[in-house]
Amino acid sequence: MKKLLILAAFLCGSIVYPLPAPAADAAHGKALYRTYCTQCHGLSGDGKGVNAKQLSVQPRNHQDRAEMSARTDADLFKAIKEGGQAVNKSILMPNWDGNMTDDEIHDVVAYLRELCCAGAK
Repeated sequence: MKKLLILAAFLCGSIVYPLPAPAADAAHGKALYRTYCTQCHGLSGDGKGVNAKQLSVQPRNHQDRAEMSARTDADLFKAIKEGGQAVNKSILMPNWDGNMTDDEIHDVVAYLRELCCAGAK
C-alpha cells in the first residue's frame, strides 16, 4: 500500500500543465497585414487598396470603429482563416489558413483592434 501511495504522489506531482498561449503580437500582425491584406484593404486599412476598384464588393474599412466593434475577435479570426463566406460575407475575401498559422491570424486580429481602436472583444 505504501508503494502505491508513493507512486500516486509521484504521478500527481509530475502532471504537466500547459503554458498559457502567448499574447497576440500586434506588431507582427501589422507586418502580416501589409503582406496579405493591403492589396484589397489598403495600407491604412481604409478598404481602398489597389485591387478594391475591380471588386464587385468593396473590402471592409478596418478603420471604421463602429463596424469593427460589432465584430468579435472570433468573427475576425474565422473570416481570416476560412474566408468571407464562412462568416456570411463576400466570397471575394479569401481564406488565409494555408498562408498563416493560427497564432499569426491572432496577431492580425490584434493589429486590426489597434487599427480601429476597438479593443479586444
